[in-house]
Amino acid sequence: MSSNADTRPEEAGAAAAPPESPCPARLDPYLPGSGSTAFAVLHYDLDLEVKLAANRLSGRARLTARILEPVQRLELDLARLAASKVLVNGRRPKKVSHRGGKLILALASELDAGADVELDIRYEGSPAPVRGLWGEVGWEELADGVLVAGQPNGAPSWFPCNDRPSDKATYRIAVTTDAGYRAVANGDLVQHSKKSSRETWEYRMDRPMASYLATVQIGRYGLEDLADGQPESVISSRGIVRQHIAVPGPLAVDARSSLVRQEHMMETFIARFGAYPFSQYTVVVTEDELEIPLEAQSLSVLGSNHLSSSWEAQRLIAHELSHQWFGNSLTVARWQDIWLHEGFACYAEWIWSEESGSMPAAARANAAWKRLAALPQDIVVGDPGPELMFDDRVYKRGALALEALRRSVGDAAFYRLLRRWATEHRYGSVDTGMFIAVAEAETGFDVRSLLDAWLFSRGLPALPGR
Repeated sequence: MSSNADTRPEEAGAAAAPPESPCPARLDPYLPGSGSTAFAVLHYDLDLEVKLAANRLSGRARLTARILEPVQRLELDLARLAASKVLVNGRRPKKVSHRGGKLILALASELDAGADVELDIRYEGSPAPVRGLWGEVGWEELADGVLVAGQPNGAPSWFPCNDRPSDKATYRIAVTTDAGYRAVANGDLVQHSKKSSRETWEYRMDRPMASYLATVQIGRYGLEDLADGQPESVISSRGIVRQHIAVPGPLAVDARSSLVRQEHMMETFIARFGAYPFSQYTVVVTEDELEIPLEAQSLSVLGSNHLSSSWEAQRLIAHELSHQWFGNSLTVARWQDIWLHEGFACYAEWIWSEESGSMPAAARANAAWKRLAALPQDIVVGDPGPELMFDDRVYKRGALALEALRRSVGDAAFYRLLRRWATEHRYGSVDTGMFIAVAEAETGFDVRSLLDAWLFSRGLPALPGR
């Protein structure tokens, strides 16, 4: 393990508050119906009662928010769930209405910019995914449990929120559900209790998190430590980030086998990107097969079909882990910059390929370039539009932009840049211009001209040295 990996996770993430973001509050043109610029949420306190057989959710959401502009009404995102009682600073609002996926609170008097406000919302219903350009996202029933995949606008399917990626808050999530089921949510499990036929699982995420990254997973999961029984003293002395697997018993052996190299992945990414941003990392493995793995802050979700030692499975495990730095700690302020998530995570796959002895990153890049060259050149990766924001060309060409930068500035400067980028904007909201500014300051290279060709031109540039 490199010296970078010896940083204790709790020391590495000492500052809970995000840095002041230069990105102003604004609605995202890719999702103009989501979120509000009138306020920012500082903390979500969620108590959820889940009845699995009936797919029934009863919730209480207490939000601490800060007003950003003078307002006499507040709009929160909430889909297909009905609010039964709402209080604003302990009082009922003048009027509560619900239309178009918005919970609208008309206030008795105007709130000034800078004022803090407490919202207390009780709500209930049968949660269902939100339908959009990208299929269905959000709360989803499994064969035996629940999965929540919030990207990009699925959070309102299970709690009232300000659903824009630049509004990051801390969270407490308590889930009460059927006995015999484990609820897994973001952050640290701080309390577990059982009463009669119900069990409650309480989690805290004390690092700022975008609403789409909040999640609840419910299943017949056992929890295993990926350190495979090593004593706590050994784990502490080596500075290993605590890693868990939440997995149904019948899949436990396959899960341990498939994730056996994840500890090495973690060490590799800490060396390349800097300290792991959170206190622990959990991989949830569902009995259901999933089309793709899912990422949320401090955890990822794999389907049973992703359990394999093959390169295809291992690259996905590496991809989701790397999102803890690029996507979770550093989160785009607007979806047009999604290459800062997916291009970086794809490049992390190539870093792991190189580290694991599978294939050098340069060879992976050359092969990806060849495949992209055979496809239509009709996408602008730095602003692909909402229909194409999850197109694989955003992932691969974003990664190729990083490989072009690496070849241009050299390995040492490139990895210094990645560590600086992940550290300077830790827990913050970011955009492409911010990355270019850090890259040029670190390398002294004309990064803007290089990335303009890769990100904002349709034609595929040649890779340096190819």
